[in-house]
Amino acid sequence: MKNNMMKKLLTMTLTCAMTLSLAACGSKAEPSADQNTAAPIETDTKAYQVAIIKQLDHASLDEIANAVTAELDQISADKNVKIEYEVTSGQGDQTILKQLSDQAIADGVDAIIPIATTAAQIAALSAEETKTPVVYAAVSDPETAKLTGIDYVTGTSDALNTNFIMDMMFAQNPSVAKVGLLYSLSEPNSAKPIADAKAYLDTKGIEYVEQTANTNDEVVAAASALIAAGVDAVFTPTDNVIMAAELAIYEDLAKNGIPHYTGADSFVRNGAYATCGVNYTDLGAQTADLAYTAMTEGMDGMEDYYLMDGGIITVNTDTCALIGKQADYACFDSMGEVVEVTTTKD
Repeated sequence: MKNNMMKKLLTMTLTCAMTLSLAACGSKAEPSADQNTAAPIETDTKAYQVAIIKQLDHASLDEIANAVTAELDQISADKNVKIEYEVTSGQGDQTILKQLSDQAIADGVDAIIPIATTAAQIAALSAEETKTPVVYAAVSDPETAKLTGIDYVTGTSDALNTNFIMDMMFAQNPSVAKVGLLYSLSEPNSAKPIADAKAYLDTKGIEYVEQTANTNDEVVAAASALIAAGVDAVFTPTDNVIMAAELAIYEDLAKNGIPHYTGADSFVRNGAYATCGVNYTDLGAQTADLAYTAMTEGMDGMEDYYLMDGGIITVNTDTCALIGKQADYACFDSMGEVVEVTTTKD
């Protein structure tokens, strides 16, 4: 059985004694654009099938999926094994996610890599009978999501240090008097960070205004409501719903002088002001390494989950220019390594 103790995953050295291989999930139809088509290796090499299931399409989850596939390709080259995979998206629909997970099990995949909390929960349910390894990526609170204590489930956690991001907010502007909390009630990732943010603000006696949303249009309306409420800053955790709509709201927030602090650097590349969180490229690579270990060595001795370390402060300089002189982020220099990015439309 897996050790139930959480440990930080700072450096992983994964050694595999057998030369094994991975193979694509799904039908035997022509490979899709997201499917690896490496040249065949020896015909007697055992092949493994891997299903990579994104909860929905947006910059954060796309970055993770790309990192997973890149690492699988690297393993293929380093280990001289055959690796095939297929990337699919549940489009934010639990019914589609269940269909994708069930189909992966029916196809006899050797591992499922679900990306984000709901996708992981559904994949674990689909694999309950077969005990197919489920190695998830980017589940912020595995314990609350009930993904611990399951001997065929492990993965990487992008748990957020909410208090540190709040410290950043007040370091940048000690006069903050009202904070907007923008998140989705449908996102398990948001529950604990929002509770932590409220506790932090309550301790300081700072007023906060909550706005929740479950669709892009609702996110835009919620951001407008926070602007109208006169908030001094906005906080959003690693919330997939808000992330998917960041490009639609960042300019309005910035032009009204409101910095948007978020839970991932992909938010910031889509226009949010700043974050201190997990690098999702690193997280995706570590998830792929874990999946390879699970398939080649089994899951005995693996942890319930592996907590990725953050520590990188990411600031969007385009957004700083929109906000104006009050967005002086020099104060972050003493808090950690600062990385500057500009806005990208992906």
